Amino acid sequence: MLRTVLSAFTVPEIRRKLLFTAFVLFLYRLGAHIPVPGANAKAIEDLQSQLGGGGVLQLLNTFSGGSLSRIALFALGIMPYITASIILQLLTVVVPSLEKLQKEGEVGQAKITQYTRFLAVGLAFAQSIGYVFLFRSLSPQTGEELIPNFTFLPVLIIVTSLTAGCILVMWMGELITQRGIGNGISLMIFASIVSGLPHGVSTWWNSPDQVFKVVMPFLALGVIAAIVFIQEGQRRIPIQYAKRVVGKRMMSGGQTYLPLRVNMAGVIPVIFAASLLAFPATIGQLINKPWSRDLSEFFNAGGAPYLIFEALLIILFTYFYTAVTFNPVDQADNLRKYGGFIPGIRPGRETAEFLDRILARLTFPGALYLAAVAALPTILINQTNTQIFFGGTSLLIVIGVALDTMKQLEAQLMMRNYEGYLGQ
Repeated sequence: MLRTVLSAFTVPEIRRKLLFTAFVLFLYRLGAHIPVPGANAKAIEDLQSQLGGGGVLQLLNTFSGGSLSRIALFALGIMPYITASIILQLLTVVVPSLEKLQKEGEVGQAKITQYTRFLAVGLAFAQSIGYVFLFRSLSPQTGEELIPNFTFLPVLIIVTSLTAGCILVMWMGELITQRGIGNGISLMIFASIVSGLPHGVSTWWNSPDQVFKVVMPFLALGVIAAIVFIQEGQRRIPIQYAKRVVGKRMMSGGQTYLPLRVNMAGVIPVIFAASLLAFPATIGQLINKPWSRDLSEFFNAGGAPYLIFEALLIILFTYFYTAVTFNPVDQADNLRKYGGFIPGIRPGRETAEFLDRILARLTFPGALYLAAVAALPTILINQTNTQIFFGGTSLLIVIGVALDTMKQLEAQLMMRNYEGYLGQ
């Protein structure tokens, strides 16, 4: 991997893309430390400890690189855009007009992207209002008002600032995708999570549990190796293409394969499950009634009910999201349209049923893997009474983004090498 990065800096075009990506990420991290106007700076310092107890607030604070606990300009991070993307992706299954747009190629995808941006702005505005009232409810715990002047105009300025910050982050992410290396949205989450690595290493090094200090590095390496192994795991379905006539030319057949990943849903099911389970705790914090506090305590992050429900929801969402992103019937129709078939399987309905069976067998171990990775850090925290900075979701994102970015970098280098050979 290090050799690939060093080789990339020897190619001027790739070097410019890498430097541009680094510059945009630097600006993103700079905005994560600029507080919004109207917030109490001293009370914000006391808020840091309030968002470290797990749940969706800790998850969102990690994804924003600590911006949420600082009430910074980029406190929303990129999560409204990701939520909007997931919603649009799910709606394409139930809304015929969106499904038609999805099949229209680049033109339809551009329209769906535009809808996603509009929805992201609306979600960012609504989420900003929710955060303002959440910060107000946290004021008694910090001893001072986080928003001293809680009137219409100051609140509107804060909400507008947070929404504008989210739009700016969304634009910066698209700039990285267009002019840099890798997926800009994913790299921003990657940078946010990795920015807390020094604090995590310091927490581990200063831990009073000597056994934990010795075992933790080996455990982390083992988990990383397991995640890489399963993330890269795939079932390759052989595909045979028959000879066919295109215009006046005879196109020869060939052999290829259809890769089906063990974890086709990625980290989306974990995010869904964490968000749903943290909803009762958030409502309890906002309402602050006896029944809401009891509900919040029942779904306390780290308890047995939380872990059980989290595992069940992750398995359920893994099956659901895999079914949304991979349609065996469409795949079978596309294969038949282009003259492809699976050896030993009849085209059409039998191919779709075959792909569906293979997908069901792959999804179950993939769902168990996601549930195990998500629950393992919580179990370790309960057993060792030591705060672990990287949760299961964070590890999945960091490793997944690193692998995808390195693949894109290698593809860029390979393309330049081929150009060099052709020029000779």
